[in-house]
Amino acid sequence: MDNDLIKTIRKQSQLYAYTSIQMHEAVARKASLSGTDHKYLGFLIEKGQMTAGELSSLTGLTTGAVTGLIDRFEKKNLVKRRFAEDDRRKVIIEPNTENIMTLFVPLYKEFRNKTENLIASFSEEEIRVIDAYFSKAIEIMNETTNDLNSK
Repeated sequence: MDNDLIKTIRKQSQLYAYTSIQMHEAVARKASLSGTDHKYLGFLIEKGQMTAGELSSLTGLTTGAVTGLIDRFEKKNLVKRRFAEDDRRKVIIEPNTENIMTLFVPLYKEFRNKTENLIASFSEEEIRVIDAYFSKAIEIMNETTNDLNSK
């Protein structure tokens, strides 16, 4: 494969990541959150309820930092804490999906529409290639994250 083409794709991938961070920071500010809080809230939406310890493991944050994160979300009525029925020492974090969606759907509406139109402009075969790239790139990022976290 052409090395220049590989460099171009790598550069585009980096630019995509940087631009994504900037956009998500802007969305977070409009929602009165920090960029990282916004993304961690996304973990809760994606994964559903979990313990504070599970959220700590998922994010790489200390348990103290997770407590502060949950405090901030709870003040905005975006999550609710409850004790696990089988072990009251465990705190379950439940996302308030309705409130979260009410907050974010308007901020992402135009972006989502434009993205869907962009995807629709590609052939089915091209979409499969894009999907394969993202799936494999995510695997590589997860492997790298796991390697760095285990050292």
